[in-house]
Amino acid sequence: MKENADTGPDRKYMIDAYPLGTLQDGQFKRGGDDLAIPPKKVLPATKEEVGAIYSNAFEVGKRFCFSQLTRQRDIKVPVHGDRFFNKHIAIVGATGSGKSHTVATILQEAIAAKNGDYTGLNNSHIVIFDIHSEYQSAFPEANVIGVEDLILPYWLLSEEEMEEVFLESGDRNNYNQESLLRTIVTLCKEKDNSGAEKVYFDSPLKYSVQDLVNCLMNLSVETKDADNPLHIITDSDDKSFDSEQAKLESYCSAPLSFAPTQRASKDKIGINKGAYADGSIDKFVRRLASKINNPRLQFIFGEKSTELSLEDVIGQLMGYKAGVNSNITILDLSGIPFEVLSMTVSLITRLLFDYGYYYRRSKNTCDTPLLLVYEEAHKYAPKSGLARYKASLSAIERIAKEGRKYGVSLLIASQRPSEISETIFSQCSNFLAMRLTNPDDQSYVRRLLPDTLGNITEGLPSLGAGEALLIGEATIMPCVVYVTPCDPEPSSSDIPYLDIWKEEWRSISFEEIAKEWKK
Repeated sequence: MKENADTGPDRKYMIDAYPLGTLQDGQFKRGGDDLAIPPKKVLPATKEEVGAIYSNAFEVGKRFCFSQLTRQRDIKVPVHGDRFFNKHIAIVGATGSGKSHTVATILQEAIAAKNGDYTGLNNSHIVIFDIHSEYQSAFPEANVIGVEDLILPYWLLSEEEMEEVFLESGDRNNYNQESLLRTIVTLCKEKDNSGAEKVYFDSPLKYSVQDLVNCLMNLSVETKDADNPLHIITDSDDKSFDSEQAKLESYCSAPLSFAPTQRASKDKIGINKGAYADGSIDKFVRRLASKINNPRLQFIFGEKSTELSLEDVIGQLMGYKAGVNSNITILDLSGIPFEVLSMTVSLITRLLFDYGYYYRRSKNTCDTPLLLVYEEAHKYAPKSGLARYKASLSAIERIAKEGRKYGVSLLIASQRPSEISETIFSQCSNFLAMRLTNPDDQSYVRRLLPDTLGNITEGLPSLGAGEALLIGEATIMPCVVYVTPCDPEPSSSDIPYLDIWKEEWRSISFEEIAKEWKK
C-alpha cells in the first residue's frame, strides 16, 4: 500500500476467485471459459443480474421452488424438479437448524404441484419414516400408520430380516440355525401353497408360523431309530417316512412326545437322539416362541397378518384406501420396539423397492414414482457393522444404488451425516446442508464437494434457522438459501422452557402416564 499526499493511501486488493459462469443476454451459463483473464475491472453483481441467473435457470414447467436467496429474499431459487427428485437427496443439519421444517416445505410443495387444472390429488407418492411423530401435524390429510394400524405379515420377511428377529447375534450355532430356518420356512410355504409354480424361501407366500414353531420344537427333542433315522416312535404312533422332507412336514402338525432313548438289545431297537436334540437349537426355539407371543409384535405375528394379502400390504403403504387416497403415507415408528425397528424399516423399504421393480418389469414404464423419506436416518442406516442394523442398511443401500432405475428415490434427513452409511450418502446428488456445529459432520460434508467449492462450507456453523447451503445437479449453482417456512408446521418446534417454567405449578396424573407407558 503506497501513500499518496493528495488522496491518502493508494489501496490495492487481491481477489482469489473461481469463475462459476457467465451471464449473456439474460441467460446464465455454467463454466468460466469465456472470461477474459485477467479482467479489466471487477464489480459486484447487481440485484437484477443475480435475479436473472435464477429466473431463467430452467424451463418454466421444470422449475420446482421452495427457497429464496438468504441475503436477497425476494429472489426465488428454483431447482430442476426432475433432477431434484429422481436423484437422491440429503438434508443435514444440527438440531434446531430447521431440518424438519425444510423437509415439510419440500414435500408440501411437491404434493401441491399440478400440471393442469384438474381437481383432487396429484400423482405424487411419498412415504415418510417418522421416528419422532413429527410430521402428522404438517400433513393433516396424510395416510398415518402407527403401530396400532401397521400390519407387516411375518410371511413377507426376507432371510436377513428373519435372522434379525429370530437369531441371537454372536450365537455360535447361528450358522446351523439359519440353515434350518431356511429349510423349514421353505417347506411350510410349499405345504400351504401347493398350487404355486415356484416356491423359494423368500417368496411372498403365506404359511403358518405355528407350523414353524411345532417343527422346531419337535426337532429339539427328537429321538429316532438308531438303524433307520426315518423311523420315528412317539407315544401315539410308530411311523416310517419316505424322506426327510416328509418327516419334517409331519412335525409341523403339532408338538410330539417321543420315545426315550435306549440301547439296542435282542428284543429292543436302539433309539438315539436326533441331530438337533443336543441343545443347539433350544435357545433359538425359545426366542422364536417368545417373539411370536410378544403382544408388542402383534403387527407382525398377530391374527391380522394372515388375513392381509400382499396387495393389501402394498396398498396400505402406498396410501391407496377405499375412497380415502393420500399422496403421503406417514409411518409413525415411535411405537415400534427398538429390537425390531431395523427389521421394520427393512421390510417396508424392500417391499416398496420390489413394488417399483415389478411395476417397471410388468409395464415397462414407471407411472407411480416413489420418494422415501428417512427422518433421522443415522438411527437405522448407520456407518456400523453391528448385526442389528444389517437388514435396514442393506435395504436402503440397495435403493441408493439401484432405486432410480425403478422410480424409487431417497430423501435422507439427519443431524449426524458423519454417522450415515457412506454407500448411501455418496449416492446422493442433491444436498441441503443446514447449520452443522460438529467438526466431523462439517468435514464429512466438505469432502462431498469439489475442491473449488470446499470453502463455501466454512459458513456452516453460523447459518441461521431455515438457512441452508444448496448444492447439487438440480441447482444452477451452489448458493446459500432461506427455505420458505412450511404451513402447517411439523411438531418439532423447540419447547419454550423459560416461558413454561414461569407459569404456575402444574399437577401431573402419573397414573395416566404410566398407563400409556405400559402399553
